[in-house]
Amino acid sequence: MTSIFRRTILTAASFALVGAFATTTPIAHAADLPVFNLSVKDGYFTPNKIEVPANTKFKIAFKNEGTGPEEFESSELHIEKVLSPGASSFIVIQPLKAGSYKFVGEFHPKTALGVIVAK
Repeated sequence: MTSIFRRTILTAASFALVGAFATTTPIAHAADLPVFNLSVKDGYFTPNKIEVPANTKFKIAFKNEGTGPEEFESSELHIEKVLSPGASSFIVIQPLKAGSYKFVGEFHPKTALGVIVAK
């Protein structure tokens, strides 16, 4: 076999392997994830407990219904999100092991308390 022919065969085989991997590995987009709604108003989260499936990537749709800034912060999950009054956003959370993960709103640390429970 000539070296050009050999390189052509190897290149074609490489593309075939990459193509096979790309078509068999689904990519989870934020729009395809399970969504859990969370709102905050006057220093209180609703709901203050979110139950999610363990080992599953998910999204929290977060809305500030108050008149001042509000925050979602979890030191355990290394996430912090601040929203202006009336603003909405989302937070994508990577798969969690079974357990409880606390979150807080630092603008109201005594009342803005919540937990994500992965089961």
